[in-house]
Amino acid sequence: MDRVAEITVEEVASRTNPSARAQLREDLKRIRCAVLLCLLSVLVLMLPTAYLLVGHLRAPNSCAGQVTEEKGSRFLKQRAVDTATDTLSSAEKPRAHLTVKKQDLTNTMGNHLPILQWEDKRGLAFTKNNLSYSSSALVIPVSGDYYVYAQVTFRGPIESHNKPNSVTEIITKVTDSYPEPTQLLTGTKTLSENGNSWFQPIYLGAVVSLKVGDKLMVNVSDIKLVDYTKEHKTFFGAFLL
Repeated sequence: MDRVAEITVEEVASRTNPSARAQLREDLKRIRCAVLLCLLSVLVLMLPTAYLLVGHLRAPNSCAGQVTEEKGSRFLKQRAVDTATDTLSSAEKPRAHLTVKKQDLTNTMGNHLPILQWEDKRGLAFTKNNLSYSSSALVIPVSGDYYVYAQVTFRGPIESHNKPNSVTEIITKVTDSYPEPTQLLTGTKTLSENGNSWFQPIYLGAVVSLKVGDKLMVNVSDIKLVDYTKEHKTFFGAFLL
């Protein structure tokens, strides 16, 4: 009686009658089914959490991949433009040379200096390979590095008491994305000649990086002083390098 007996479920089942054993087997099946259902429920509940966690961990990599893809796309587009311009011969590259003509004294741009108008077809003037002239401006047809130049010759006579102390020429860029004109090149010279008869040329030129649709124009301090009598005195142009 002092001995402790350990009896397993199978031993109990073997010592009971057949109906009790059958009932015990059914109870065991129900227990196993209940345990399996609990495990499946836990797995189902864990799936959304695991999905969100994986998505959160992959999000930074996805953003980085998107940024890399966008940079790569911009690089390929610019490379395509560079390749296209590199393969152009000198005769195929956009270029223009404009010459002076009699000015419309009312042609100003807001509060800015007056804008010069140009001849683009007659005499020495020309526009080629889609570098066009419109509304007093050269319109850039393809992105790239351009040599931009302009010379304006100012002249008298003018009454001594109305003679200006200096004259100014500005090559200006206008873009659709930026509302205010940008000064690319500026030149100012002091008028030191004595007497009423005088002239003063100002030449500007430089390599400038430009984009499709950029507009170039020339502003002057006093449009009434511009010498428009000879096309070789006042001119304006650009060409793709």
